[in-house]
Amino acid sequence: MNQQKLDRINELARKSKAEGLTEIEKAEQAELRREYIELVRKNLRGQLDNIDVIEKDGSITNLGEKYENKGQ
Repeated sequence: MNQQKLDRINELARKSKAEGLTEIEKAEQAELRREYIELVRKNLRGQLDNIDVIEKDGSITNLGEKYENKGQ
């Protein structure tokens, strides 16, 4: 997500608190938020895929593989 979209999200949030949004702006805000959340989830998935945990029995579990199908 580029800086312009992040700035627009913040601009719409400020305007929403100050004076309210039109229906078009509400739709734009919802789409930008959806896109942002999708990106955050993708980044978190990438981080989980690179984390290995050593279990008490000495085995190594990759969190990405362990939670691959959960939460989707």
